[in-house]
Amino acid sequence: MSLSDRIGSWLSLHRHSLFSSLGKLLQTPFSSLLTILVIAIALMLPTTLHLLISNGTQVSNQLDSSNQISLFLKQSVSNETGEALAKKLGLDHDVLNISVTTKEAALKEFQQYSGFSSAIETLEINPLPVVIQLTPASELTTPEQIQPLLNRLESLPETDFAQLDMQWVQRLQAIVEIAERAIMLLALLLGLAVLLIIGNTIRLELQNRRDEIIITKLVGATDPFIRRPFLYSGFWYGLLSGLTAWLITAMIIFLLEKPVEKLSSLYESDFQLQFLAFHESLGLLGLSAFLGICGAWLVCSHHLKKMQPE
Repeated sequence: MSLSDRIGSWLSLHRHSLFSSLGKLLQTPFSSLLTILVIAIALMLPTTLHLLISNGTQVSNQLDSSNQISLFLKQSVSNETGEALAKKLGLDHDVLNISVTTKEAALKEFQQYSGFSSAIETLEINPLPVVIQLTPASELTTPEQIQPLLNRLESLPETDFAQLDMQWVQRLQAIVEIAERAIMLLALLLGLAVLLIIGNTIRLELQNRRDEIIITKLVGATDPFIRRPFLYSGFWYGLLSGLTAWLITAMIIFLLEKPVEKLSSLYESDFQLQFLAFHESLGLLGLSAFLGICGAWLVCSHHLKKMQPE
């Protein structure tokens, strides 16, 4: 037999095993569907959490990029002096953008958002100072890099105090990092659960076909030959479960998309929920199919050794 004939025969055997194993799943649609749904839920949980964390990281990065330094001037500093100081600071190479909030504008804004408008109207003097808001240069992204600029601003004679509120952003990033590690651990545990579920399903199928397997061995069939259709069964369980998990995750994101867009518009943001990228979708399907094959292989390798003709 030529090499091409051997390859053709090998492909024919695998093609037959591929479709015959799918046919056996379809012969018991209810039990197969239950197994696929259980595995899909186990795959969907870390996938959905991964998406939520990815979108949370996106929000964190947007917030981090909009940090500003608020420079509160002394009460004695006039609006004109504050504007002159802002023009001088605008020439600093560490400052990207700068804006001035006068005393009157600060009082009007406070009166509008504080809910104490009637009480504020009774004040004889304006207690609010001039505030200069500075955006650090684009290359200054961490608190350590911004600290020298903050120190220079605090040392100005007109400055009462300067504020760089990045601590809450750092806390958010730390929470995101913890969540990412927790999801990784959860994914490992659920991946093990998928192996056990598929392995147990294949084990039951092996037991149901025990007599058939022993007879097949009597006529000279090898373990790899017998194992092949069961491996393809594991492949179909994994692949169909991964596809179902993908669909469930897509449905969850679709249901959350409108409320998130509404909330985002209230904060005047263009944030939108992001779904799995193409390579992430392929990774989910590939990983689920791989887990199915691994679960089937482990069970078959163990039980086929015990199934020997007497």
